[in-house]
Amino acid sequence: MNAPAQWDRAVGPALSALVALLFVASLSVGPSPVGIGTALADWRGQGDGTALVIFAEIRLPRALLGLLVGAVLGLAGAALQGLLRNPLAEPGLVGISPSAALGAVVAFYSGLSTAFPLALPIGGMIGAFVAVALLYALAGRDAGVMTLILAGIAVGSLAGALTSLALSLSPNPFALTEIVFWMLGSLADRSLDHVWLAGPFMLAGAVLLLATGRGLDALTLGEDTARSLGFSMGRLGALVILGSALAVGAAVAVTGAIGFVGLIVPHLLRPLVGHQPSRLLPLSALGGAALLLAADVAVRLGAPGPELKLGVVTALLGAPFFLALVLRTRRRLA
Repeated sequence: MNAPAQWDRAVGPALSALVALLFVASLSVGPSPVGIGTALADWRGQGDGTALVIFAEIRLPRALLGLLVGAVLGLAGAALQGLLRNPLAEPGLVGISPSAALGAVVAFYSGLSTAFPLALPIGGMIGAFVAVALLYALAGRDAGVMTLILAGIAVGSLAGALTSLALSLSPNPFALTEIVFWMLGSLADRSLDHVWLAGPFMLAGAVLLLATGRGLDALTLGEDTARSLGFSMGRLGALVILGSALAVGAAVAVTGAIGFVGLIVPHLLRPLVGHQPSRLLPLSALGGAALLLAADVAVRLGAPGPELKLGVVTALLGAPFFLALVLRTRRRLA
């Protein structure tokens, strides 16, 4: 049996145990000294109920979103890298993340988020689906890899420009501040309503992405070989893009922009499990969940005062990694 398969058997259980440990840590960490045992005692009627409220309404939604959002970001990054055969690919490359952010900013800007709290995640998902529609309007249903990349860059640039326009025209400085802070990315102040609204879309997107494993395996041999094996490149691309739109669009809509997870995780795991996408996809989901939960626990363990935004932490981790990856790729091609 080859080394990647042996690693695969070890890495999967290890990542699952790490995710479970970090999920429990996320439920246990916060400014209030409330542990899971205290919350369970409240649930049994042995306390005043304060610990149970903190646990159920603040920490549980945060931990669930950290698990779901991290998983879909890692999974989408691995799928897009497999589809585009580009080691630098991640959800922002095809315009999904910036378009979802634009949809949420429109909800902020129009005041819908104030009148209707769930307008924010709904706006983000609408933005992601508009990005997919524009992507296929520009590239066509049977577009090649390079055409998809160029169309995605165009869609992402347009979404970024429109977001900047909305920020520059905002007549309310308080709304502007709220939008900017939301765009930095965070799991704080989210409720179970956000989980119930965005969770099904993230799970549906994850199912579509996991279903592309065999097709992406065939694609590693080249597009012509994949077609000869019976895989439609147009259908495969549509599944990856639609799955990413569902999953990442819903994630960005409720947490803001959290970058680099989809870039970092597949690269960290690929040397351990090989270059077969069908093995890498589920492990990237576990790795993404572990990375985001760990980063969120870290921001809560920081110094007293305003909490550091989660998107800032992932950017500080991801930017040096991205630069190192670019330099390594350049040396390989030289």
